[in-house]
Amino acid sequence: MRKIFLIAMLVSGAALAADPPPASQPELDLQHPGWTYQTCLELSRKNPEKAVELAGQWIGLGGGEAAKHCQALALVGVGEYGEGATRLEALVEVSRQPAGVRANMLAQAGQAWMMQDDLTRAYAAQTAALKMIPQGTKQHVEILIDRAGTLAEAGKFDEVIADIDVALKIDEFNAQAWAYRASALRAKGETDDALKDAEHAVSVGSDNVSALLERGNLYRIKKRVPEARKDWLRILELEPASAAADAARTNIERLDVDTRKR
Repeated sequence: MRKIFLIAMLVSGAALAADPPPASQPELDLQHPGWTYQTCLELSRKNPEKAVELAGQWIGLGGGEAAKHCQALALVGVGEYGEGATRLEALVEVSRQPAGVRANMLAQAGQAWMMQDDLTRAYAAQTAALKMIPQGTKQHVEILIDRAGTLAEAGKFDEVIADIDVALKIDEFNAQAWAYRASALRAKGETDDALKDAEHAVSVGSDNVSALLERGNLYRIKKRVPEARKDWLRILELEPASAAADAARTNIERLDVDTRKR
Protein backbone atom coordinates (compact mmCIF):
# COMPACT_ATOMS: atom_id res chain seq x y z
CA MET A 1 0.00 0.00 0.00
CA ARG A 2 1.45 3.35 -0.98
CA LYS A 3 1.87 5.97 1.69
CA ILE A 4 -0.73 8.58 0.78
CA PHE A 5 -0.75 10.62 3.95
CA LEU A 6 1.20 13.59 5.23
CA ILE A 7 2.67 13.84 8.69
CA ALA A 8 -0.24 14.69 10.97
CA MET A 9 0.34 17.33 13.61
CA LEU A 10 -1.56 15.53 16.35
CA VAL A 11 -0.59 17.66 19.33
CA SER A 12 -2.25 21.03 19.59
CA GLY A 13 -1.63 24.04 21.77
CA ALA A 14 -3.71 22.35 24.45
CA ALA A 15 -0.42 20.83 25.59
CA LEU A 16 0.32 24.23 27.12
CA ALA A 17 -1.82 26.58 29.14
CA ALA A 18 -3.71 28.72 26.67
CA ASP A 19 -3.04 32.42 26.62
CA PRO A 20 -4.29 35.21 24.38
CA PRO A 21 -2.20 36.44 21.47
CA PRO A 22 -0.25 39.64 22.11
CA ALA A 23 -1.49 42.92 20.68
CA SER A 24 1.47 42.96 18.33
CA GLN A 25 2.48 39.53 17.12
CA PRO A 26 6.24 39.05 16.90
CA GLU A 27 7.51 35.63 15.84
CA LEU A 28 8.85 34.89 19.32
CA ASP A 29 7.06 36.21 22.41
CA LEU A 30 8.33 34.85 25.71
CA GLN A 31 5.43 36.45 27.54
CA HIS A 32 2.94 34.36 25.60
CA PRO A 33 4.37 30.82 25.32
CA GLY A 34 1.08 29.25 24.25
CA TRP A 35 0.78 31.65 21.34
CA THR A 36 4.43 31.15 20.43
CA TYR A 37 3.89 27.38 20.45
CA GLN A 38 0.93 27.66 18.10
CA THR A 39 2.89 30.00 15.83
CA CYS A 40 5.81 27.59 15.73
CA LEU A 41 3.58 24.59 14.99
CA GLU A 42 1.93 26.47 12.16
CA LEU A 43 5.34 27.36 10.76
CA SER A 44 6.39 23.70 10.98
CA ARG A 45 3.62 22.95 8.50
CA LYS A 46 3.97 25.93 6.17
CA ASN A 47 7.64 26.89 6.41
CA PRO A 48 9.53 24.18 8.32
CA GLU A 49 12.95 25.68 7.58
CA LYS A 50 11.94 28.87 9.35
CA ALA A 51 10.34 26.84 12.15
CA VAL A 52 13.62 25.00 12.78
CA GLU A 53 15.33 28.37 13.21
CA LEU A 54 12.59 29.84 15.38
CA ALA A 55 12.42 26.76 17.63
CA GLY A 56 16.20 26.78 18.02
CA GLN A 57 16.09 30.39 19.21
CA TRP A 58 13.25 29.55 21.57
CA ILE A 59 15.13 26.58 23.02
CA GLY A 60 18.11 28.86 23.69
CA LEU A 61 15.80 31.19 25.60
CA GLY A 62 14.35 28.44 27.76
CA GLY A 63 11.38 27.39 25.66
CA GLY A 64 11.43 23.90 27.16
CA GLU A 65 9.27 21.03 25.93
CA ALA A 66 7.11 23.12 23.62
CA ALA A 67 10.11 24.50 21.76
CA LYS A 68 11.74 21.07 21.49
CA HIS A 69 8.51 19.54 20.25
CA CYS A 70 8.12 22.18 17.56
CA GLN A 71 11.73 21.77 16.50
CA ALA A 72 11.32 18.00 16.14
CA LEU A 73 8.22 18.45 13.97
CA ALA A 74 9.98 21.09 11.89
CA LEU A 75 12.87 18.70 11.29
CA VAL A 76 10.38 16.16 9.99
CA GLY A 77 8.97 18.91 7.78
CA VAL A 78 12.35 19.56 6.16
CA GLY A 79 12.87 15.87 5.48
CA GLU A 80 15.05 15.01 8.47
CA TYR A 81 12.67 12.19 9.35
CA GLY A 82 14.97 10.05 11.46
CA GLU A 83 16.35 13.00 13.42
CA GLY A 84 12.87 14.36 14.06
CA ALA A 85 11.61 10.96 15.16
CA THR A 86 14.58 10.43 17.46
CA ARG A 87 14.00 13.79 19.12
CA LEU A 88 10.31 13.11 19.56
CA GLU A 89 11.05 9.79 21.26
CA ALA A 90 13.65 11.42 23.49
CA LEU A 91 11.19 14.15 24.44
CA VAL A 92 8.61 11.56 25.45
CA GLU A 93 11.13 10.06 27.89
CA VAL A 94 11.47 13.33 29.84
CA SER A 95 8.09 14.93 29.19
CA ARG A 96 5.82 15.83 32.09
CA GLN A 97 2.79 16.12 29.85
CA PRO A 98 -0.25 13.82 30.26
CA ALA A 99 -0.13 10.34 28.80
CA GLY A 100 -2.34 11.31 25.86
CA VAL A 101 0.03 14.08 24.79
CA ARG A 102 3.06 11.80 25.08
CA ALA A 103 1.25 9.13 23.08
CA ASN A 104 0.63 11.66 20.32
CA MET A 105 4.32 12.51 20.27
CA LEU A 106 5.12 8.82 19.84
CA ALA A 107 2.51 8.58 17.09
CA GLN A 108 4.23 11.46 15.33
CA ALA A 109 7.55 9.68 15.75
CA GLY A 110 6.00 6.59 14.21
CA GLN A 111 4.84 8.58 11.20
CA ALA A 112 8.30 10.08 10.83
CA TRP A 113 9.91 6.64 10.95
CA MET A 114 7.44 5.60 8.26
CA MET A 115 8.63 8.45 6.07
CA GLN A 116 12.17 7.28 6.80
CA ASP A 117 11.12 3.78 5.65
CA ASP A 118 12.13 2.34 9.01
CA LEU A 119 9.05 0.22 9.53
CA THR A 120 10.40 -1.60 12.58
CA ARG A 121 10.86 1.61 14.54
CA ALA A 122 7.57 3.00 13.25
CA TYR A 123 5.71 -0.05 14.49
CA ALA A 124 7.50 0.07 17.85
CA ALA A 125 6.63 3.73 18.39
CA GLN A 126 3.00 3.24 17.44
CA THR A 127 2.66 0.16 19.63
CA ALA A 128 4.17 2.02 22.59
CA ALA A 129 1.75 4.89 21.98
CA LEU A 130 -1.22 2.52 22.02
CA LYS A 131 -0.13 1.17 25.40
CA MET A 132 -0.27 4.67 26.91
CA ILE A 133 -3.91 5.45 26.18
CA PRO A 134 -7.30 3.95 27.02
CA GLN A 135 -8.85 1.65 24.44
CA GLY A 136 -12.02 2.76 22.73
CA THR A 137 -11.07 6.42 22.33
CA LYS A 138 -10.76 8.49 19.16
CA GLN A 139 -7.03 8.74 19.79
CA HIS A 140 -6.81 4.95 20.03
CA VAL A 141 -8.52 4.64 16.63
CA GLU A 142 -6.21 7.19 14.99
CA ILE A 143 -3.06 5.43 16.17
CA LEU A 144 -4.42 2.01 15.22
CA ILE A 145 -4.96 3.32 11.70
CA ASP A 146 -1.42 4.72 11.66
CA ARG A 147 -0.06 1.34 12.72
CA ALA A 148 -2.15 -0.37 10.06
CA GLY A 149 -0.42 1.83 7.51
CA THR A 150 2.96 0.67 8.78
CA LEU A 151 1.88 -2.96 8.63
CA ALA A 152 0.60 -2.46 5.10
CA GLU A 153 3.95 -1.07 4.00
CA ALA A 154 5.51 -4.22 5.44
CA GLY A 155 3.10 -6.41 3.49
CA LYS A 156 1.48 -7.80 6.65
CA PHE A 157 -2.07 -7.52 5.38
CA ASP A 158 -3.69 -9.93 7.83
CA GLU A 159 -2.34 -7.80 10.67
CA VAL A 160 -3.59 -4.67 8.92
CA ILE A 161 -7.07 -6.14 8.86
CA ALA A 162 -6.81 -7.14 12.53
CA ASP A 163 -5.94 -3.57 13.58
CA ILE A 164 -8.61 -2.07 11.36
CA ASP A 165 -11.25 -4.47 12.66
CA VAL A 166 -10.52 -3.21 16.17
CA ALA A 167 -10.72 0.39 14.99
CA LEU A 168 -14.05 -0.18 13.25
CA LYS A 169 -15.56 -1.74 16.37
CA ILE A 170 -14.86 1.59 18.06
CA ASP A 171 -15.76 3.87 15.14
CA GLU A 172 -17.82 2.17 12.46
CA PHE A 173 -18.11 5.41 10.47
CA ASN A 174 -14.37 5.96 10.01
CA ALA A 175 -13.89 6.23 6.25
CA GLN A 176 -10.11 6.03 6.50
CA ALA A 177 -10.33 2.70 8.32
CA TRP A 178 -12.71 1.24 5.73
CA ALA A 179 -10.38 2.41 2.95
CA TYR A 180 -7.37 0.81 4.60
CA ARG A 181 -9.17 -2.49 5.00
CA ALA A 182 -10.25 -2.34 1.37
CA SER A 183 -6.62 -1.81 0.33
CA ALA A 184 -5.47 -4.75 2.43
CA LEU A 185 -8.15 -7.01 0.99
CA ARG A 186 -7.21 -5.94 -2.54
CA ALA A 187 -3.59 -6.80 -1.82
CA LYS A 188 -4.73 -10.26 -0.70
CA GLY A 189 -6.63 -10.70 -3.98
CA GLU A 190 -10.05 -10.51 -2.32
CA THR A 191 -11.35 -7.86 -4.69
CA ASP A 192 -15.08 -8.45 -4.24
CA ASP A 193 -14.89 -7.88 -0.49
CA ALA A 194 -12.42 -5.05 -1.04
CA LEU A 195 -14.86 -3.24 -3.31
CA LYS A 196 -17.64 -3.59 -0.75
CA ASP A 197 -15.39 -1.97 1.86
CA ALA A 198 -14.28 0.77 -0.52
CA GLU A 199 -17.85 1.60 -1.46
CA HIS A 200 -18.76 1.70 2.21
CA ALA A 201 -15.77 3.96 2.87
CA VAL A 202 -17.07 6.47 0.34
CA SER A 203 -20.61 6.16 1.69
CA VAL A 204 -19.46 7.27 5.16
CA GLY A 205 -16.87 9.75 3.88
CA SER A 206 -17.77 11.01 0.43
CA ASP A 207 -14.87 13.50 0.38
CA ASN A 208 -12.26 11.15 1.82
CA VAL A 209 -9.53 10.97 -0.83
CA SER A 210 -8.14 7.66 0.43
CA ALA A 211 -11.57 6.09 0.04
CA LEU A 212 -12.04 7.57 -3.43
CA LEU A 213 -8.58 6.47 -4.54
CA GLU A 214 -9.13 2.92 -3.36
CA ARG A 215 -12.61 2.65 -4.84
CA GLY A 216 -11.22 3.94 -8.13
CA ASN A 217 -8.48 1.32 -8.04
CA LEU A 218 -11.03 -1.41 -7.51
CA TYR A 219 -13.39 -0.08 -10.18
CA ARG A 220 -10.44 -0.23 -12.59
CA ILE A 221 -9.78 -3.86 -11.63
CA LYS A 222 -13.46 -4.62 -12.21
CA LYS A 223 -13.30 -2.98 -15.67
CA ARG A 224 -15.63 -0.19 -14.55
CA VAL A 225 -13.39 2.43 -16.12
CA PRO A 226 -15.76 5.45 -16.27
CA GLU A 227 -16.50 5.07 -12.57
CA ALA A 228 -12.81 4.75 -11.75
CA ARG A 229 -12.02 7.92 -13.70
CA LYS A 230 -14.83 9.79 -11.93
CA ASP A 231 -13.45 8.90 -8.50
CA TRP A 232 -9.92 9.93 -9.43
CA LEU A 233 -11.09 13.21 -10.97
CA ARG A 234 -12.99 13.93 -7.76
CA ILE A 235 -9.74 13.61 -5.82
CA LEU A 236 -8.16 16.25 -8.07
CA GLU A 237 -11.03 18.58 -7.24
CA LEU A 238 -10.83 17.98 -3.49
CA GLU A 239 -7.09 17.91 -2.80
CA PRO A 240 -5.11 18.70 -5.96
CA ALA A 241 -1.77 19.03 -4.14
CA SER A 242 -2.03 15.79 -2.16
CA ALA A 243 -0.20 12.50 -2.60
CA ALA A 244 -3.57 10.91 -3.35
CA ALA A 245 -3.99 13.38 -6.22
CA ASP A 246 -0.56 12.41 -7.56
CA ALA A 247 -1.63 8.77 -7.56
CA ALA A 248 -4.94 9.67 -9.19
CA ARG A 249 -3.17 11.60 -11.99
CA THR A 250 -0.90 8.64 -12.65
CA ASN A 251 -3.90 6.31 -12.82
CA ILE A 252 -5.77 8.63 -15.21
CA GLU A 253 -2.70 8.88 -17.45
CA ARG A 254 -2.53 5.10 -17.60
CA LEU A 255 -6.20 4.95 -18.54
CA ASP A 256 -5.56 7.45 -21.35
CA VAL A 257 -2.60 5.41 -22.62
CA ASP A 258 -4.69 2.25 -22.60
CA THR A 259 -7.47 4.04 -24.48
CA ARG A 260 -5.08 5.29 -27.21
CA LYS A 261 -3.70 1.77 -27.71
CA ARG A 262 -7.10 0.42 -28.61
